[in-house]
Amino acid sequence: MRIYGDSVSGNCLKVKWTADLRGLSYQWIETSVLNGETRAPDFLAMNPAGQVPLVRFDDGRCLAQSNAIMLAFAEGSDLIPTDGYSRAKMHEWLFWEQYSHEPYVAVARFQLRYLGKNPAELEPRIVERGKAALKLMDDTLRCRTFLASDVFSLADIALVAYTRVAPEGGFQLDGYPAVKRWIARVEQALGIDPAR
Repeated sequence: MRIYGDSVSGNCLKVKWTADLRGLSYQWIETSVLNGETRAPDFLAMNPAGQVPLVRFDDGRCLAQSNAIMLAFAEGSDLIPTDGYSRAKMHEWLFWEQYSHEPYVAVARFQLRYLGKNPAELEPRIVERGKAALKLMDDTLRCRTFLASDVFSLADIALVAYTRVAPEGGFQLDGYPAVKRWIARVEQALGIDPAR
């Protein structure tokens, strides 16, 4: 199995972390978005959307979209709750992450860190919605250990990817103490270095 991903992308890292946590055997193919490698004809033949992450299974079938890949990797594991309601809550967070979190927190990070913009150049709506996303997470995590329930799930892996690097997008986490504690728990569960 091959995973095509860009190591600077939280969407790619969450797929890698899930594969590693599950002990899956794969070859990581570093695929730079900034260098246009996702627009190369051979890559577009596998994923016409021209996006990473992308997994190419041993049988040649390909699957894109980070949360879909994570779900495929976690099938039958404890990362997907068996209780119907908790499983639905996990999906709720996965959908929310791609619609209400990633487009603001990750986009702000990309613009500041990789495009060289300064915080004053960010569109105010991006900053406002990024802060709203972090506040919703903080409010939730004040009374819960993990996002979907008190059990670690794919929801936590999906959301920690960009939340842990939110300061690179100008979002200081000191105002979100429950989020900071949760990040530490998830990093420990994933065995990833907090400094990276």
